[in-house]
Amino acid sequence: MSVSVPLSTGARLRSILGGAAGNLVEWYDWYAYSAFALYFAHIFFPSGDRTAQLLNTAAIFALGFVMRPLGGWIMGRFADRRGRKAGLTLSVTLMCAGSLLIALCPPYARIGAAAPALLVLARLLQGLSVGGEYGASATYLSEMAGRAHRGFWSSFQYVTLIGGQLLALALLLVLQALLSPAQMDGWGWRVPFAIGALLALLVWRMRRGLAETESFRRAERAAAPRGALADLFGRHRRETALVLALTAGGTLAFYAYSIYMQKFLANTAGLPPAVASAIMAWALLLYALLQPAFGALSDRIGRKPLLLGFSIGGALLTVPVFTLLETVRSPLIAFALVMLLLLLVSGYTAINAVVKAELFPAAIRATGVALPYAIANALFGGTAEYVALCFKNSGLERGFYWYVAGMVALSGLVYARMRDTRDASLITED
Repeated sequence: MSVSVPLSTGARLRSILGGAAGNLVEWYDWYAYSAFALYFAHIFFPSGDRTAQLLNTAAIFALGFVMRPLGGWIMGRFADRRGRKAGLTLSVTLMCAGSLLIALCPPYARIGAAAPALLVLARLLQGLSVGGEYGASATYLSEMAGRAHRGFWSSFQYVTLIGGQLLALALLLVLQALLSPAQMDGWGWRVPFAIGALLALLVWRMRRGLAETESFRRAERAAAPRGALADLFGRHRRETALVLALTAGGTLAFYAYSIYMQKFLANTAGLPPAVASAIMAWALLLYALLQPAFGALSDRIGRKPLLLGFSIGGALLTVPVFTLLETVRSPLIAFALVMLLLLLVSGYTAINAVVKAELFPAAIRATGVALPYAIANALFGGTAEYVALCFKNSGLERGFYWYVAGMVALSGLVYARMRDTRDASLITED
């Protein structure tokens, strides 16, 4: 039986920063695949043109998302039953295994079809990991934060999520500067996955020393069933459906504006890969810095106005901005247009974790945040690159822009009808 020991302000801050740092490494490992796909696509899929090779790697990227609902259920339930700290430790262990497998995987030329099969296995492990990581970290940061600043502190989940993507891109820029294209194609792309496995081991040690949240300790002392699917889809089916709906447009927009954007700038706008990487690196740095500001704003004016601002702006501007980017030649103009989209989606990304956590009681919170979010991600976020490339391959690329705008508009209808979770939060501990 856990004994409740009030946390000092310093201990609370260390726990929040510790949980956020581990989240950064998790997402660095996840995004390294997308950042370096331009260099290793031919290693696993040697035949076909560049778009066909990227289509194959994007399909495996999407396949990793198929495992995220399973990971969300398994590790969300684990975090509800065994503790948030235990769930965070398990997720980083799986991520380490997946990254190490990619780093060491032989090429198609040496082992044939076993190479893409091992790549699939690695992404399945990482999908399980990230599926559990989101729910455990969103719950942990939201529960550790005090009531008055919950939006601000929980926004650091996306600071570190974006930071992981930025770290992968920064390493890409460094390797592009140090290595020749032949070296990058031959072995340089393995370096980020080896680094990711090492960092995951360090995070595993760090997470074992995190403090547990008071919300979990109270739920544990209550001895009520925790993390049960029957409870999630029974008593909390409305909240579960709400998480699915509010995530759909937000996660699709996030992956379109950030993850796919790097390939779009190189493959459609025709910018050199190094220039596209540099644009996204600077844009993502500024984007990450915006998240706490949006989170703090939600603590003052509520979560709902930010969600509505994102949905209205995203629905109206996605198509014209992507259309302008098709023919952009100036890196500065490309940067400004990308930042416009990232500014809009900050109204979702900065606060989506706390909004979901505030919908559920502690006994089902990690599962309630993780599972429906992971399902929406598998359907809309993980497939974003694949859908975009399919539209491009069929000569109907602008159809993808309308798809993103339409999904953002549909999620906006949900935002308009939901209550403001800042004022109706089920996280009762301060």
